[in-house]
Amino acid sequence: EIESGNRVVFIDGNYNRELTTLFDLPKGASVMNFSEALENEIFEQNLAKFVAYDFNGVAALNTAFINQGIFIHVAKNTKVNSPIHILFIGEKETANFPRILFVGETGSEVQIVEQYKRAREATYFTNAVVEVRLADNAKLVHTRVQRESHHAFHIVTTQADLSRASVYDNTNITLGAKLSRHDINLNFNEEGGESWIDGLYLVEGRQHTDTHSRIAHKIKNCTSHQNYKGILDGNSRAVFNGKVFVHKNASGTDAEQSNKNLLLSNNARIDTKPQLEIFNDDVKCAHGATVGQLEEEELFYLLSRGLNEDLARNLLTYGFAEEIINKINFSSIKRH
Repeated sequence: EIESGNRVVFIDGNYNRELTTLFDLPKGASVMNFSEALENEIFEQNLAKFVAYDFNGVAALNTAFINQGIFIHVAKNTKVNSPIHILFIGEKETANFPRILFVGETGSEVQIVEQYKRAREATYFTNAVVEVRLADNAKLVHTRVQRESHHAFHIVTTQADLSRASVYDNTNITLGAKLSRHDINLNFNEEGGESWIDGLYLVEGRQHTDTHSRIAHKIKNCTSHQNYKGILDGNSRAVFNGKVFVHKNASGTDAEQSNKNLLLSNNARIDTKPQLEIFNDDVKCAHGATVGQLEEEELFYLLSRGLNEDLARNLLTYGFAEEIINKINFSSIKRH
């Protein structure tokens, strides 16, 4: 679905060599499954170093069942022009434990699409862990799309560690799964780092989705942006719990956090809790949350211009989500 010559495919957690294509990788960029990476020194030095086996229960479960995953390494000053698309397909009633390890060296630049989708509406369990390490001045644009079966259970833990002046731009789109949860954690370890942690969740029926984030400003002069939006219909429920933690020596921190939600049904529910914990007074921090429904005046305005009610509601709903959708660089995902 992604316009790229670099695609890695897993079906029910198993690496599929026949469907994997890596045609557009420059010298200095390597993509390999874990069985191929066992003798790689960088792989050994970084695997399970950011998400430790005892990070939480589900991360421990993933680590216990580490078998097949994907290791991406981008060498110093290497730019990968074509995105790397990692596709996890759920087909059978299985428990799957995907793992992604990304290491971007100094001055590297790459785009990754991490996508979960269903082959059919089966009941299965996905428990994934994603580890990201960015060296000085490295940049990663990371798009994550979750379109699992509406009978599936989906849990992902993402951990990103940033170095001096590195940039991590993360966009999460949640559409599928009966029950889903994403824990995303980011550490600023050296000065000048910048991150975007954005997302859009669209749930309906009896779907439930959780987002839990923790952005740790451990050092001074780093910037974080977090903007999550949710659209809920039917009897669906969402939870957003975002925490920005500013340490004592993190002067010059600039942190923004926002969670806005649109309820299309009287039975939909959102529990939102953006948090700031600040231990330095030389910072610029802001956070907020909103929950609302479609404005009757805006709807009336469109109806008075000759639009039917369904189209008017669709336009207003799309307008609410457009800010996040416009961040996506891939036309196929945008269209969907």
